[in-house]
Amino acid sequence: MTEITGNVCDIDGKPNLVILRRFRATAEEVWRELTDSARLERWIGRWEGDPTTGHVTFFMTAEDPDASGEEYTILECDRPRRFAGDTSAGSGAWHLWFELAPDEHGDTVLTFGQRLGPEDEVGSIGPGWEYYLDRLVAAQAGVAVDSVNWDDYFPALQPGYERLVAGG
Repeated sequence: MTEITGNVCDIDGKPNLVILRRFRATAEEVWRELTDSARLERWIGRWEGDPTTGHVTFFMTAEDPDASGEEYTILECDRPRRFAGDTSAGSGAWHLWFELAPDEHGDTVLTFGQRLGPEDEVGSIGPGWEYYLDRLVAAQAGVAVDSVNWDDYFPALQPGYERLVAGG
């Protein structure tokens, strides 16, 4: 990974980091990778709780199997097309969303986004999501996620993301 694939764009009057990934799979298959706790844990973490309540606890275990949980509020869930939710980290809370859509070749395109706040450092957020989304691609393809190396993303992509925000 040497180039950024994300962009910062205005959505509903707020800046959002948006990153695309393409899968040779149906939207339903990709949806499961993004929402099924056991599949999610292969590339980023797991959740516990009852999503029908609108809240789950998310554990980001990719780097720390003993990671503490964080409350996640589910704001929108339109299977297998769109999901949106908020983390509960106080002033550092994140609004995350994704959309799945077929392309002209029958593949599924994931559009992943994070609403950016004034204090958010896209120079570290962007490379982080590039890394995790490439781990998702690997997991979905049946490739070992450990083949995706963090050092290829950070700090390598940091200047590109910082320029992206500075130019906007």
